[in-house]
Amino acid sequence: MLRYGHRPVRDRRISTHLALVARAFGAHEAWFDEKDENIEKKIYQVNKTFGGSFAAKTGVNVPSTIKELKMKGFCIVHLTMYGIPLPQVIGEIRGKDKLLILVGGPKVPKYFYEVADYNVSITNQPHSEVAAIAVFLDWLYEGKEFGLKFEGGKIEIEPSCRGKRVKILR
Repeated sequence: MLRYGHRPVRDRRISTHLALVARAFGAHEAWFDEKDENIEKKIYQVNKTFGGSFAAKTGVNVPSTIKELKMKGFCIVHLTMYGIPLPQVIGEIRGKDKLLILVGGPKVPKYFYEVADYNVSITNQPHSEVAAIAVFLDWLYEGKEFGLKFEGGKIEIEPSCRGKRVKILR
């Protein structure tokens, strides 16, 4: 997932939530256009505590990264409120081996609509990029994210209908 338009002072909390949701729902990495070491540290700490190898990179050059990934055969999916409704294209997208999911925050430059292989609407109403990535990944993985295992953490949450159960692993 690549988030463009990140403003470190203003967007730190929402961008951190975006990375955490992407991680929990099965994405492998979160990239951000602006350098923000706080997000990188937060994700590293979450991996250390809960396991997994999810990576957060900040300060990514968006145009060159997109160009490079397209040359490597990545399918570029831009989540937006404009575009083709998710239910109409998710079957095609599931068939792709490598995906780069684009999500933005502020006004979206025309470039992102043009560079995307798919402009996918997650409803045609204003919504947050956090909701968009969650809905998209849930549809992409068809609920399989509930079975994901995150190895190497210090704790594991055990499902419980009441209270909190935490298993200490090391």
